[in-house]
Amino acid sequence: MSGNALYTDLSGYYDLMCANIDYRAQSHCVQRLQQLFGNGGKRHLDLACGTGPHVRHFIDAGHQSAGLDINQPMLDKAALRCPEAHFSLGDMCGFTVAEPVDLITCFLYSVHYSGSVERLKACIASVHAALEEGGVFCFNSVDRRRIDNGSFVSHTATLDDARFTFRSAWNYPGEGERQALRLSIERTLAGQTQVWHDEHPMVAVSFDELQELLEPYFEVHVLEHDYEKLVPWDGLSGNGLFACVKR
Repeated sequence: MSGNALYTDLSGYYDLMCANIDYRAQSHCVQRLQQLFGNGGKRHLDLACGTGPHVRHFIDAGHQSAGLDINQPMLDKAALRCPEAHFSLGDMCGFTVAEPVDLITCFLYSVHYSGSVERLKACIASVHAALEEGGVFCFNSVDRRRIDNGSFVSHTATLDDARFTFRSAWNYPGEGERQALRLSIERTLAGQTQVWHDEHPMVAVSFDELQELLEPYFEVHVLEHDYEKLVPWDGLSGNGLFACVKR
């Protein structure tokens, strides 16, 4: 399987694949960033919202939340999880909103799904246009210069008597604006094992390059990728949390 086939065809396994993610901590951290840097508003849009777990936490915290994603099966599940929210099928690199929002989020490195620098620029411009004055854009990113192609993360889970092992890893060839997110799912049931492999094309940028793209539109704050405490990025780690305030 290639492209976004796994994401589409196995959307029923998405929540299981992300079962080890602390959505509450991530959502709470961004709410703190909104309090520190934002305009105090509660209108929120989550880009690449998937099945809506972050949206659920923002609604529970008092936000008026909406979500956008390119995958309708994901949005169908999000609507069940968050019936109060409005979900839209669309491309984060070319979207508009009926009314400006105060906070836009893009979790789980999904900003890299832009796929190319030109599309990333379009995404940034769309976000800027959709934000209210003093609004905040929060997302996490990986610096292409610090990707370790030999590193991966994995976890196991069970569903309907089947055991699943999920693995993911970044891969960067060392030059150019393309990197890949490599995924695999291993499913074992009644002694029989199936394995799916997929590779998602992602845009590759350094944090310096990313800040250069953002700064015409935003006041940019780069933090360590730590959702428990807010610490400025040390300039060395390969993962970062960006809080960008609309100019």
